[in-house]
Amino acid sequence: MVDAMLEVMLGPLRGISDFYLDYQIYFNTIIVGFALYKILSSKKKTEETAN
Repeated sequence: MVDAMLEVMLGPLRGISDFYLDYQIYFNTIIVGFALYKILSSKKKTEETAN
């Protein structure tokens, strides 16, 4: 019953979510790495402008 409701509500997104859940560790690693890069690069810019 729940599976049928999800199929109707999500439609084609169901396949995308299955793909994401299969490779979740890789996607999360990329997202966290990008966030850390943005944080560290913004700190370097503020230090350079403060000097």
